[in-house]
Amino acid sequence: MNPIICIAGPTASGKTALAVELAKEYNGEVVSCDSMQVYKRMDIGTAKPTPEERQGIPHHMIDVAEPWEDYSVSRYCREATAVVEDILTRGKTAIIAGGTGLYMDSLIRGNDFAPFPSTGVRERLEAEADRAGMEALLQRLREIDPEAAERLHLSDRKRIIRALEVYLETGETITAHNRRTQSVPPRFSPIWLGLDFESRAELYSRIDRRVDVMLEMGLVAEIQGLLSSGIPEKCTAMQAIGYKEFTAALEGAGTILEAADQVRLSSRHYAKRQLTWFRRNKQMHWLLRKPGEGSEEILRQARQVLQENDT
Repeated sequence: MNPIICIAGPTASGKTALAVELAKEYNGEVVSCDSMQVYKRMDIGTAKPTPEERQGIPHHMIDVAEPWEDYSVSRYCREATAVVEDILTRGKTAIIAGGTGLYMDSLIRGNDFAPFPSTGVRERLEAEADRAGMEALLQRLREIDPEAAERLHLSDRKRIIRALEVYLETGETITAHNRRTQSVPPRFSPIWLGLDFESRAELYSRIDRRVDVMLEMGLVAEIQGLLSSGIPEKCTAMQAIGYKEFTAALEGAGTILEAADQVRLSSRHYAKRQLTWFRRNKQMHWLLRKPGEGSEEILRQARQVLQENDT
């Protein structure tokens, strides 16, 4: 049995539930691969698994950062790699589950940018973004690295600045870096399981229900608590889907109901981007849920894939 299983897929597709079931069957521990579940006190809006949902299975890479911290893929890879290697050393199965494709791919490949020393480059780029706007920085990136600029949306301030920072610090574009590092054998060789639905409408329905449940669980109160504790509303964590929309509503930019509708829409768009990312992975074994089928059918498909790939 391969000691590493990756479970990928869009938001609300059932990744956590499958990870827990496989962990119970294959003596495993779950490693979260979600760029927002790393933050403490952000439980409801990130759909962080509850103690009941974890069913006694150890979950790692959850609650490892404060909400005001600017968490990065480099830090995730450094910390998650140590976790995965520890799980393997103890003879257990590492089940890496989540929807943040960049984090998951970087962890498996084992090649990410180490943090740069504080040279002031990022600070200067941040100031330039505030002064001249993101269009100016994106145009600058188009001149340096047109492929990266084509991939990045104007609203993706963090990655635009990161791409420029990499070039200014190393002299190598982030596109060239990615090509070079992807030619290196990956650190880990997992079995890949991808979750999806035969009916896109069913995925959207699950997303809508999840938003309703989050509100019932007290998401608005969670956000109010974060803001009242001094968490800056412009920090990376508070820009997550499900937080920025309700933060705006709390400040008078629309109603809570309108914010909920925007969260549903943004989550659907995000799910589409997640599927686009994961479908590029030719090693992915897709587990499709038909209308009316429950999680047991997905578990059956997963078992079959794992048995066929038993080494």
